[in-house]
Amino acid sequence: MSVDVAVSLSVLAGIVLLSDAARRLLTRALADTGICVYAVELVSTFQLCCCTHELKLLSEVGGIEPRLALTLTYLASVVHGLTFRGAIGNPSGALEHAYHERLSRGSALRRIACQFAAAAAARAAVPLVWAVGLSELHARHKLLGFQCVSQIRAPLLKATAVELACAFAVQTVITHTRSVEEKYRVHAVAAVIATVVYAGGSMTGAVFNPALAFSTQFPCSGNSFLEYCLVYWLGPLLGMTGSVLLFDQVLPVLSKKPTSLHLPPETKKEA
Repeated sequence: MSVDVAVSLSVLAGIVLLSDAARRLLTRALADTGICVYAVELVSTFQLCCCTHELKLLSEVGGIEPRLALTLTYLASVVHGLTFRGAIGNPSGALEHAYHERLSRGSALRRIACQFAAAAAARAAVPLVWAVGLSELHARHKLLGFQCVSQIRAPLLKATAVELACAFAVQTVITHTRSVEEKYRVHAVAAVIATVVYAGGSMTGAVFNPALAFSTQFPCSGNSFLEYCLVYWLGPLLGMTGSVLLFDQVLPVLSKKPTSLHLPPETKKEA
């Protein structure tokens, strides 16, 4: 394992440990208040965005092997799932919870505001860590001015469709594993995340999370703000909506047996 990878893994571990300590502290300090869940949402989304920034740097600038990148993506997804403590970390997920009335509309909107605030904070904080120059990779990235290039490498409509498909797949597995014990469920979700990153990462980076994209993709050069909104906001929102409507509305209707409008023919009487 190279020194750059070892340093990045240490940074990832430090982010998770510090975030978990902050979550535990805030949970105890704000236990009797109504803002505890929003504080946890802030910290957890910050953790997600910071870790993704580091993994993105390893993949794009560090040039690590795709297999190692996918392995780290899987492991990071498992860790996030086990440490989030009820946080959602995804605006599309918050809207899905509001649709199913697990959250009130106001609570969902406040969580989304926390997610975007954490995404912006992570975007500002990570360059400060890189500026320390803990590894040659960080130092090299600093010399480049922390520049990044858009990961949209397909026509906009195709890129939007890729993000839609990724969000659809992840939302579907989340929906159908809710009854599974959490320690097993996180592995199923992480496996699907790694799969969609493998399938769509070469075209869009396979982000499928509007807040995460705002942190990691929007600062990059190569596309306009509206183009990023189309691919990384509209695509995931449509993917989540499509999954919810398919399994809540369409399939239940199709699974119902049609009622015959005709009475069965009368049996002829024997002469």
